[in-house]
Amino acid sequence: MNIYLDYAIFKYMAIDWTKIYKKYRGLWVALDEKEQKVVAFDKKAKKAFEKARKKGVKVPILFKVPIEIIPYVGTPFRI
Repeated sequence: MNIYLDYAIFKYMAIDWTKIYKKYRGLWVALDEKEQKVVAFDKKAKKAFEKARKKGVKVPILFKVPIEIIPYVGTPFRI
């Protein structure tokens, strides 16, 4: 694997999404640039984005929290 792929996998594995899932199921959440804090949420992505921008986050990271967690086995990368 290359160093960037290793970093990306490690970075996203280190975040615990369970609290976000329990509280914001089915909603769009806007995270701060460090992906550490939910700064806004809404049923619509555009509104979550606008709320985050109003709170001073220049580039919010949007994430649609699934209603149900379904196990996935596989990889999105081609080897």
